[in-house]
Amino acid sequence: MFGDVVLDRSCLFAHRDGKQIRFTRSERALLLMLSRQPHSLMRRSQLLDAIASTDSDISDRNVDFLINRLRAKLGDSARSPRFIATQYGEGYIWIAARSPVAAAKPDRGTASGILAIVPVVPRPDTRLAEQAEAIIGQMRDRIVSTIGPGQAVIIMASEEDIATRYLLEVRYQESGANLCGIATLREVQSRRIIRALRVEFGGFGTTSLTPEIERAANDVVEALQRNLAEASEGLGTPADQPLEIRFRKATTLLSASNPEWLEKGLQLREAREQNPASADIALQWCLHLFARLVLANPFIGISRGERDDLESEIEATVLECLPLIESNPLLMLAAAKLLYFVDRGHLELAEDLAERAFARTADFAAALPILGQIRQAHGDFPAALAFFDRGIEMADAGSEFETHMRVIKCIALLAAGDREALKAEPTAYESPHSPLALRVMVAVLVTPPGDATPQVAMDVLVAAGPDGARNAIEFTYMTSARQLTSPEARANILQGLLAHLTRLHGADVIPPFVLTGTGLKAPI
Repeated sequence: MFGDVVLDRSCLFAHRDGKQIRFTRSERALLLMLSRQPHSLMRRSQLLDAIASTDSDISDRNVDFLINRLRAKLGDSARSPRFIATQYGEGYIWIAARSPVAAAKPDRGTASGILAIVPVVPRPDTRLAEQAEAIIGQMRDRIVSTIGPGQAVIIMASEEDIATRYLLEVRYQESGANLCGIATLREVQSRRIIRALRVEFGGFGTTSLTPEIERAANDVVEALQRNLAEASEGLGTPADQPLEIRFRKATTLLSASNPEWLEKGLQLREAREQNPASADIALQWCLHLFARLVLANPFIGISRGERDDLESEIEATVLECLPLIESNPLLMLAAAKLLYFVDRGHLELAEDLAERAFARTADFAAALPILGQIRQAHGDFPAALAFFDRGIEMADAGSEFETHMRVIKCIALLAAGDREALKAEPTAYESPHSPLALRVMVAVLVTPPGDATPQVAMDVLVAAGPDGARNAIEFTYMTSARQLTSPEARANILQGLLAHLTRLHGADVIPPFVLTGTGLKAPI
């Protein structure tokens, strides 16, 4: 939080005066660069680089224009800046200091949890405020006892600094001798209303409000549980298991090229024949096809014809499913992942699906890889790395999800041309979660062109021969590089691999379409 502005970690959203602020990709790139290096002069040239791949025709004036737009959205002023100060002739400085989160009353918990309850009393009235506080306290206790352990429910004086997933606003009013109100349950990130109900608490002299409080609390809990269940439904997640397990399972199914999808091929084919109208089963089938593409041995490869056929089936099936999955964020994320991967002009559509799903599942790690990859595709590397770092932070140490996040973070650093930062990353290619051939590919990618590759990788590269080397280059381009809009970023990813393989097997191993797509020239 900076003053009256609450920024999302990725700068995807912000809130000021209770209203949500959204940023364009270019605005977000500048905001990330400025806010993460406070009190440091950011020259126009640096800021220009941050947005270079988000706009096709840019200049210093674009930077100034975007800064002015950011100031307007943040409620800032060039003459009396609170957030962004101008260093004339040089650039801009982020001067806002982080504000400490206002301390909550001891019996009201902290500003994080699953649900925040905010009472709203229409006018200063001690009697009304005391009655409202008593009701909210009983309602909170009832919700906590019903929703189960480990789910914090807090009471807040306002919507500021709320870090919960859901918000329950109880707006009171007097109706004659009675106290009544409207309770509105929302998702915090999307602001989507998921339940609204009228509550009647009787007169001020009523000694027991328990029946009405229990009814309202039960309605809220039912809506919460239904919404949480809907967010984790689909893709074969275990419906009879606790939500935390379901979310973890969904994250694993979506974040990586999970071998489970390969094993389910026959089962999913039969399921599609039995239930051809199921969008869930159709997308699971697409994830099976995706796994066939990305889990193939890179040195053996897959023919261009077969790849095109599989990707055409994925594209057609996903597009057909889109109208049927709008209410299911998990299936929306699957669709976004698949449309991003096939790279057939659907990047903006994939981004829209992923961002809307993320707004409904803000604390759900499954959204982070695809959001990061989409930012990376646009060249917004600071935002991409923020998503990847958040995923690593949320992952269990040594898990398959952590490995996946570290690998795609390494690819993002390669694409950004930041090999210095790459040196500080753990050697993700040593993970046991991937086949040896794929671990070798990652090891070769991250090894600088002039350095010797690890011996185990060298043995595999020599044994692959020219045909295997050509297959490996094509595989890497199709799975990790072609989705990026910048040829330079694609080249950055492939330079090390091409250098090592051409040194062993000659420049003829580079497929011509790879040279065209990266702007590189053979030999390297």
